[in-house]
Amino acid sequence: MAATAGIDRIRAEQVRTIYRNAPPGLLMTLVAVSVMTGAFVYIEPSLRDGAVIFILVMIVQTVARLLLQRTYSRVPRPDSDWRRWGRWFTAGTVTGGTSIGVGIILLLPAGNTQLELLALPVIFAVISGAVGAFAVFPPAFFLFFGAISWAPIVWLFTRGDALHVTIGFLYILWFVTVAEVARRSGRDFLETLRLRFENQDLVGDLRREKAVAEEANAAKSRFLAAASHDLRQPVHALSLFVAAAQIQPINPETRGLLDHIDDSVRSLGRLFGGLLDISRLDAGVVEVNRMAFAVRPVIHNVFRELAAQAEGKDLQLRMRVPDVAIHSDPLLFERIVRNVVANAVAYTTNGGVLIGCRRRGESLRIEIWDTGWGIAPADQVQVFEEFYQVGNPERDRTRGVGLGLAIVKRLTTLLDHRLELRSTPGRGSCFAVEVPIAATSDVHPVAAQAESLAPVQRGAGLILVLDDELTIQIGMKTLLEGWGYRVLTAGSGDEMLEAIATAAEAPRLIICDYRLRDNETGTAVVERLRSEFNDDIPAMLITGDTAPDRIREAEASGLLLLHKPVPNGKLRAAIAHLTTLTPA
Repeated sequence: MAATAGIDRIRAEQVRTIYRNAPPGLLMTLVAVSVMTGAFVYIEPSLRDGAVIFILVMIVQTVARLLLQRTYSRVPRPDSDWRRWGRWFTAGTVTGGTSIGVGIILLLPAGNTQLELLALPVIFAVISGAVGAFAVFPPAFFLFFGAISWAPIVWLFTRGDALHVTIGFLYILWFVTVAEVARRSGRDFLETLRLRFENQDLVGDLRREKAVAEEANAAKSRFLAAASHDLRQPVHALSLFVAAAQIQPINPETRGLLDHIDDSVRSLGRLFGGLLDISRLDAGVVEVNRMAFAVRPVIHNVFRELAAQAEGKDLQLRMRVPDVAIHSDPLLFERIVRNVVANAVAYTTNGGVLIGCRRRGESLRIEIWDTGWGIAPADQVQVFEEFYQVGNPERDRTRGVGLGLAIVKRLTTLLDHRLELRSTPGRGSCFAVEVPIAATSDVHPVAAQAESLAPVQRGAGLILVLDDELTIQIGMKTLLEGWGYRVLTAGSGDEMLEAIATAAEAPRLIICDYRLRDNETGTAVVERLRSEFNDDIPAMLITGDTAPDRIREAEASGLLLLHKPVPNGKLRAAIAHLTTLTPA
């Protein structure tokens, strides 16, 4: 069936082409024959009656064939219908060819060499023009060729004299030559059609495969978002209970157990943070703030942060960075360098890691060298894919989760920075990023980033907590009350409105999950509560969603957005910052 459909498509295109080519040729043929006939009558007036009949026949068959062409072109037709329309067109060419060939011979008076010399070139010219117009559909051309030629050939050979017989043989030789030219032209056109349709099929296949791949990628993102949300909820609750327990007076043995639990929760947090970064980059919600800044302080932040980790593995972490200004986003650029250096430290067991820079014309090339295991050529593309790790089949979490370089690839693409990897197995690797050099006069100061430290002072005032997970409500209430706040919890906006009806004070802060039950969103709840108190109460959203659409919606609200599981220090710092906006 597929082969038949392919043949039908090619034949249908041949038929479409001859119908498209027909009108100019028909009109020019009518004009040429009319001029020739007028010359006949001028030279031999006695031919007037026959000439009128001949021209009328030519006009009728030309109009009929033009009407056929118009009928065909007005309505799109299925490819399988090509046979019927091909037969109609071929019948028209046979009629036209016979009209011309027979009509001219019948019109010619015997023994008038002058008119013969005029008639034969007109026939040859019409046939030559038909090669370009009809050769794309061989049945139409060859039947037209035979229809227009048989009468002149018979007439030439029946004249009996040497001149006409010789011209007859030359006509047959020319007939064969033109037929071969038409055959080759038709074959080339047919091959062109085959190649064109094959290319169209390939493009269609590629588009379908691309759509399938995009759908698979979207399905993966949806799965990760759903799984991430469902896993983040209990992990976030666990982190809250651990944080609440750590501020309680407990013995050293129990504190050690809590510290180990906290380490595990932080590891899960790093995994979810990587997934969130991937989702944010894929969602296109990461803002790029390009500016000129000194590269050395930014890289020194990374150096200082990872120095202890390198020292713990007896590695030498060195940096050779000049005082040069570059043009990029300082926060995203620092994230690129941090991920690459952290990856180098994680996969290096002996030797060290060097962060160096060198000028390349108008660019600065930041290179991170390590003496680690190296990466085989077959793996050098895959290391930038999510969760792909070389030499870690047991998935040792101390070596990361396989998202760092995937984030690096997306960030360099976002910033339009060239990323390069060179590596030799057993000898180490070099990751390089090329960034435009900026003019020193344009440099903006970039403050060194310190870790978010929780304020030591106790909190005060009322905080409203909304989350549809009861364990998170309990965990948040326990933790925040341990920090000194008074807390009201609820699972929806309606429940909170009932709870605050008996409250004796206005809240200082609203902490709300972004996605609540019954499609209720945190932004809508915050607006309801602000309207209830007629006050622009500070608020933050906390979400476990990583779906790109959800991230865009949440960030569009303009509220502070945190992602579950929220680290203890980050949560406390955010609360301290927002509660300074309202008096206790």
